[in-house]
Amino acid sequence: MEYVNLEKLGVRPSRLGFGCMRFPTTPEGTIDEPRAMAMLDTAYRAGVNYFDTAYFYHNRTSEEFVGRALKRYPRESFYLATKLPLSLIHSLEEAKEIFEGQFRSLQVEYFDFYLLHCINQKNWKTTLENGLIDFLLEQQKQGRIRHLGFSFHDSYELFEEVLTYRDWDFCQIQLNYMDTDIQAGLKGYELAKGRGIPVIVMEPVKGGSLATLSEDICRRFRQARPDWSVASWAMRWVKSLEGCKVILSGMSDEAQVADNLETFAQPGGLSQEDMQVVAEVRAMIEARTFVGCTNCKYCMPCPFGVDIPQNFKMMNNFAKYSNEGRLRFEWKDMEEAERADQCRRCGKCETVCPQQIPIREKLHEIAGRMKE
Repeated sequence: MEYVNLEKLGVRPSRLGFGCMRFPTTPEGTIDEPRAMAMLDTAYRAGVNYFDTAYFYHNRTSEEFVGRALKRYPRESFYLATKLPLSLIHSLEEAKEIFEGQFRSLQVEYFDFYLLHCINQKNWKTTLENGLIDFLLEQQKQGRIRHLGFSFHDSYELFEEVLTYRDWDFCQIQLNYMDTDIQAGLKGYELAKGRGIPVIVMEPVKGGSLATLSEDICRRFRQARPDWSVASWAMRWVKSLEGCKVILSGMSDEAQVADNLETFAQPGGLSQEDMQVVAEVRAMIEARTFVGCTNCKYCMPCPFGVDIPQNFKMMNNFAKYSNEGRLRFEWKDMEEAERADQCRRCGKCETVCPQQIPIREKLHEIAGRMKE
């Protein structure tokens, strides 16, 4: 197992972190505990010592399960990360109540890594208005939190504001070879690296999308490295970034555990030749864009309530990554009135679209695909 020395924090975590939000589940939707326990044991025995959970994961059952699972290991042998669910908090008292409940669920006396969960504009305002940072710093002084940081999902501009607000122990961002220019992105990564703040990476395989690529793209990867899985290319790309210290993987089955363990068995990332292959693949994926929508939102609001940019974003993701499960989830997650099949073909949107997209035609095509 590959490890990294975080001299600033005095810790040595495994570069592969076990994300505890995608355990295998039963037909009823609960965690398949025997399988999940076995997967955790396999990873732990292979040297994984960083486990990342959160209040929300698995319908708020992940913390309790992870607490029971990790209780079987010596406490000093692993690092535990969990998060304060900012979207649920409206007062300092609510934060304190949830915080104490997390200790009961996880059955530990301290958290190694504790994060303000999912910082965006709204949650950052909640954090500041309720004095949450001061509260957590006090908990850190008491030894209940070893290292304090945040996870992030918003614009680079907000990331810069948050990152420079104080001297954080670490930060957690979404980063992979396709998402270099969204949210914090590579620019945010460089900012954190320059300030000496360790970066923990989530979504290195883009929620599984970079493991479900079309056959021609997979073939390009196999031509270059026949023994590597498609998913491992994404992990190795992140490994190549020196400032990315821990790389989280939400493993859903035994095969994913085995593949990740093989990927992290030896140090190092991608060669220059490998990086060129990734650049080629990125171009191939981008070429599959369904519609060249820039999300400018000039077409909004639709008189009938259709969320035009969201429909286009959803179908672009499917066209690029062939992730049918994600497509079904995103369609189901939309309000019925927002879906493409509610378009009444009035044409108002097309009169203001700077890209001159045939919006009605594209929405009709999306509706037909979803009906299929």
